[in-house]
Amino acid sequence: MECVVCRQGETKDGSTTVTLERRGVTLVVRSVPAQVCENCGEEYVGAEETTRLLSLAEDAVRGGTRFEVRDYVAA
Repeated sequence: MECVVCRQGETKDGSTTVTLERRGVTLVVRSVPAQVCENCGEEYVGAEETTRLLSLAEDAVRGGTRFEVRDYVAA
C-alpha cells in the first residue's frame, strides 16, 4: 500500500514496538507485525493486531501491572 504519511513509499511486511498507556499502566510490546514504509519508516499495525494489543493492555490493568515489556504472540 502507498504510505499515507510521505506518499512516496510503499509499505512492506515488518514489525514494530508498540507502547500503550492506560490508567497508570505502561505496556511495551515488541515484535508486533506491521506494514512499514520503505521510504519514511512509518508503521501501520493491522486491525487484528490492534485488537490483540488492546486486550493485552486491559489484562495488564486488571492484573495490577504498572510497567511491563512483552514480545508479541499472535492469539
